[in-house]
Amino acid sequence: PDPVFRWTSWSRKDERGSLHCPDSWQGVSSDRFGRRLRPVGYQRTQVLDPEQNHSFTDHYLNVAFDLSQVLFIATANTTATIPPALLDRMEVLQVPGYTQEEKLEIAHRHLIPNQLEQHGLTPQQLHIPQDTTQDVISRYTREAGVRSLERKFGAICRAVAVKVAEGNRVPETSSSGQEPQQEDKAAPPEMPIVIDHVALKDILGPPLFDMEVSERLTLPGVALGLAWTPLGGEIMFVEASRMEGEGQLTLTGQLGDVMKESAHLAISWLRANAKTYQLTNMVGGPDPMEGTDIHLHFPAGAVTKDGPSAGVTIVTCLASLFSGRLVRSDVAMTGEITLRGLVLPVGGIKDKVLAAHRAGVKRVILPKRNEKDLEELPANVRADLDFVMTGNLDEVLNASFDGGFPGKSSVRSHPQLSSKL
Repeated sequence: PDPVFRWTSWSRKDERGSLHCPDSWQGVSSDRFGRRLRPVGYQRTQVLDPEQNHSFTDHYLNVAFDLSQVLFIATANTTATIPPALLDRMEVLQVPGYTQEEKLEIAHRHLIPNQLEQHGLTPQQLHIPQDTTQDVISRYTREAGVRSLERKFGAICRAVAVKVAEGNRVPETSSSGQEPQQEDKAAPPEMPIVIDHVALKDILGPPLFDMEVSERLTLPGVALGLAWTPLGGEIMFVEASRMEGEGQLTLTGQLGDVMKESAHLAISWLRANAKTYQLTNMVGGPDPMEGTDIHLHFPAGAVTKDGPSAGVTIVTCLASLFSGRLVRSDVAMTGEITLRGLVLPVGGIKDKVLAAHRAGVKRVILPKRNEKDLEELPANVRADLDFVMTGNLDEVLNASFDGGFPGKSSVRSHPQLSSKL
């Protein structure tokens, strides 16, 4: 708004205890050309600093204002571009995006009734089943909120409103006073008009996004991981192949530095424990990398991927490749790994588990220290899935393969020690 109007409103005594909600503060450090805008972030730091904002002076009017009683609630899509000094004076509240189940409820409670009212329709004229709504959510929109979803329902309502208007046309009479022939009349549509999958495709066109589903893993060297994005959770296939070479590791799929490090960690841990887990190279040698090149690929190569949570998936994928055994096709996993073979907790558990549930996965392998996050899941999701909480990679491998995986628990048995005292 006009700075004169804004400062004038704050200068009045009855406005000093007001609430102001600025939007999109993630771009305060640079302009659209990437140039740094230090004065903007500096001024906002002064506005929020309780040590300075009681006598803030704006450069536009050069008049001091008392902002100590003004509450600011700002929004931002990311905190990465907010200057550290400004971020230090804020209390950050992380608000996750809606899950698909939450979007489904929002659509039928709020979005669809609102669009029906705006387009002059009633529930007796238009009915959108929950299966159709689920299709719109998963195949025609991909967002953290529901703005695009509401626009899609608006397009459906407009198409139906046209059909209803055509069916209710008043027949025009000719100059002779005779009504047109019966075949010229538009037959009114049957009410309510139900939007099924065929009608949805006619109105909105072909689906914009394909939903990843769990496929049967028919070759060794493939495992199913779980990833988190700002738009929700997704399942992620990890593929590995080997060929004769010089022990090199090739990584593809537009991976970040952290994910590349996870791949090298997985290779080192498997080589160190190759004898224990009976892993061999292409000619049966004890070192899986001797005379062998490994290619590790993450599909959807146009999408940047990073983070430590793919560690357990990479280990399982490579263990499957080196042992020649298939990973269970109904298992998905997430977790960070260490060089000692420990499984560390990761974030985004709720979104990841919901993605696994939508994809038809039956067993989800999670870090043991993420068990507290299961309380956030809906009861029906917890009942449908088998959760395996793991603290080390030996437990991960045993849960990923049918019949377990040959490891320390099955190869070595430590004798029971008793005290002689």
